[in-house]
Amino acid sequence: MRHRRRGRVLGRAPSHQRALLRNLASALMLTERDAEFDDNAPKIKGRIITTLQKAKEVRPLVEKCVTIACRSIPQQKAAGEFGTSAARNSAEWRTWRKSDRYRQWNKAISPVVAARRRVLELLGDKQAVKILFDTIAPRFTERPGGYTRVLRLAKPRLGDAGTRAVIEFVGVRDRVAQRSPAPQFEAGGGTKTTDAD
Repeated sequence: MRHRRRGRVLGRAPSHQRALLRNLASALMLTERDAEFDDNAPKIKGRIITTLQKAKEVRPLVEKCVTIACRSIPQQKAAGEFGTSAARNSAEWRTWRKSDRYRQWNKAISPVVAARRRVLELLGDKQAVKILFDTIAPRFTERPGGYTRVLRLAKPRLGDAGTRAVIEFVGVRDRVAQRSPAPQFEAGGGTKTTDAD
């Protein structure tokens, strides 16, 4: 019996499942990178195609990572007030390191560093973490959740006819519901009646 055993096995050992989900989540975030001159550039940013079951399993992991990144944005802004733009190891930077502003910056930036380390532990890809904190999370600061959508594709996968699906970030290619215009009637409308003798 599988009482309280949640999630799909996906025909893999537990370590293989974790590796698969981490790779899918980081691949989704890496599609947002600036890949203009890459040989393996994504066709559409913020979208990957996989099987329906894998997409449904990776969605909670992606949502969790984006939530952690969004919660660290206020601390990052607060730390920016105490930071410096001086080059590392310059005279100005050394005096900043000895000042009280450095201690305040260090205290303010520590939750952000902890959040980055937590997401790195979940994803296992430094480049994906950087893209998540720099480009993806600032887009969703006002959104309380539901950062991704899973759309089933009509055409099955060649070879085993597996159900394919698209998992993508919301907000970029959203369809806007348009109301149809109200019908216009002629003035004095109605049906004409003829008198029959």
